[in-house]
Amino acid sequence: MNTTPACLFGLVAASIGALQLSLVALPVANAAPCPDVEVVFARGTTEPPGVGGIGQAFVDSLRARVGPRSVGVYAVNYPASNDFVTSTPAGANDASAHIQSMAGNCPGTRMVLGGYSQGAAVIDMATNAMPAAVANHVAADAVFGAPRSTFADTLAPGPSAVTGPLYVGKTLELCVPNDPICWESGWDMRAHGAYVQTGMVDQAADYAAGRL
Repeated sequence: MNTTPACLFGLVAASIGALQLSLVALPVANAAPCPDVEVVFARGTTEPPGVGGIGQAFVDSLRARVGPRSVGVYAVNYPASNDFVTSTPAGANDASAHIQSMAGNCPGTRMVLGGYSQGAAVIDMATNAMPAAVANHVAADAVFGAPRSTFADTLAPGPSAVTGPLYVGKTLELCVPNDPICWESGWDMRAHGAYVQTGMVDQAADYAAGRL
């Protein structure tokens, strides 16, 4: 091959041209649009990262009820461990930060909060930690098996979290009878995992959809 400077220059120019063409062909990444609805859900103790089983059932049920509206999902990022003293506040901080961010960046998005077991306490704490104006962006709140019993107090010493006053009127609390975490003198731990089977997840989705 002839490798005179002129030929080398031509090869370099051709290579640059091909590179420019390939760069032009690359798709441009765009930020995801704000959803019409976003579910912010905190999973229960020891469930793997994500929204958990009850959370996913709730999301699926809600999506089936809101027609063509888009539904985003945010899984609260927290340990969900048995170390409630550090785990629950960590979840509340993450939920609060995300909800406030959504209210500021996606003001047209209607948020639905939810939590199961320890996750319900996470959401309770978050509703007490946010500026008042944020509540206007939250359409509904659904908590499943929230720690409300004396037995739950023995697992996590200290005052139980309660729903913030600005959210009480838009919150649905669900407790399967005899769930010892939320039902005083409850005795059946199987009830604590029965929110899908008893229809309460669908009940919560009906409630949330009706407020959107």
